[in-house]
Amino acid sequence: MPDFEEKTQVEEIDRSLYDFKDKVDADLILDSGLTRKIVETISEEKNDPEWMRQFRLKSLEYYNSLEIPNWGPPIDGLDMDNIVTYVRPKGAMHAKWEEVPEDIKNTFERLGIPQAERASLAGVGAQYDSEIVYHNVKKEVAAQGVIYTDIESALRGPKADLVEKYFMKAVPPTDHKFAALHGAVWSGGSFVYVPEGVSVEIPLQSYFRLNAPGAGQFEHTLIIVEKGAYLHFIEGCSAPKYNIANLHAGCVEIFVGEDARVRYSTIENWSKNMYNLNTKRAIVEKGGAIEWVSGSFGSHTSYLYPMSVLKGDDSRMEYTGITFAGNGQNLDTGAKVVHIGKNTSSHISTKSISRDGGISNFRSEVIINKNAVDSKSAVTCESLMLDDQSRSDTIPVSDIRNSRVDIGHEARIGRISEEAIFYLMSRGLSEDDAKALIVGGFAEPIAKELPVEYAVEMNNLINLEMKGSIG
Repeated sequence: MPDFEEKTQVEEIDRSLYDFKDKVDADLILDSGLTRKIVETISEEKNDPEWMRQFRLKSLEYYNSLEIPNWGPPIDGLDMDNIVTYVRPKGAMHAKWEEVPEDIKNTFERLGIPQAERASLAGVGAQYDSEIVYHNVKKEVAAQGVIYTDIESALRGPKADLVEKYFMKAVPPTDHKFAALHGAVWSGGSFVYVPEGVSVEIPLQSYFRLNAPGAGQFEHTLIIVEKGAYLHFIEGCSAPKYNIANLHAGCVEIFVGEDARVRYSTIENWSKNMYNLNTKRAIVEKGGAIEWVSGSFGSHTSYLYPMSVLKGDDSRMEYTGITFAGNGQNLDTGAKVVHIGKNTSSHISTKSISRDGGISNFRSEVIINKNAVDSKSAVTCESLMLDDQSRSDTIPVSDIRNSRVDIGHEARIGRISEEAIFYLMSRGLSEDDAKALIVGGFAEPIAKELPVEYAVEMNNLINLEMKGSIG
């Protein structure tokens, strides 16, 4: 995580922290497009077990049969014939930071990953383009029986049976076209296993960096947390800006055991040529809890709705999210929840900000099944538009199939107060600083839920946007 501690003025912060580009110096770059030969080549490069090879090919069949979603923001600028699905950087994965190739290591040094690991993380995985280049977990965490490794190693490791049992069971490739795409060409990502009763008190983190222009990143994160265990997992991602489309279609699957708890925190800071079509889903057993904390700042277009399936009685979900859409961005974000067990509860709370013609839509879906009696759900969304060119819509869906429920929805959409800006300017602030202060206050409840480094990063990203300095 970047170290912002000494940066006290917005003017000192530079988008070059994320927008710098490395020369593309890869061992292997496949042809653009999506064919059976490309999928078979990826499988061969990965040394997949036979079941995974067949899974990829079946997913390709689903991809070719499914339609592109037509209900969200337009994705006409995304042409899979121009997307490279696999870029393998030079060198193998390393467990020692000093062994990572120098140019890749410099990239992650600039992003602050090693510093964060030394300071406050139990383990780190770093992905560059299509491959994990570094993965490590602290010895004291591993001694608890926790496994945190790249998912390709897990496919051949002592928990290979768990990977086969759970891989794309929460998010099947039939779910939608881009889940099928992911199933066919996935590469990289992390596997986490937390044994029964183990509490991982300090977070694990994965960071994804997409460097190659015109490429896609399709990492798969699989997390299994057994009965009574606890995990906080942090995800960060960024990419430099190019003048051609890039694609992110990763997948996160979380299996929360009985009376277990998982918190999953994300700051997505993709560049504004990125189509972010990521899928995240958690299955929660009896008495378990999933907490999502999400910040969406980058990408040209986003479809992002983490979903929770409250399978067990007394299971619960909380989602806290913020979205910031600037010029040229159409960010469609929110959350979904399915109540299956009795006495389940969900709470969705989001804030969105749009400026300079940006579009920030909130989309939610709450389904309470007929047997999910005595369940509760509350949805709150607040939208702030900073000018009359921007747009924000709320699109909530509630599907309630029994009468013994308590459900509520509240939405507020408004513009920034001219009176508040005038008051702050009368106290010596510039107009930009006044707006940044108001927006920062609006976002503060979300920042409180993030790890401190990510809260600082989020606040600085907001300030950068308010200064209009992100291209």
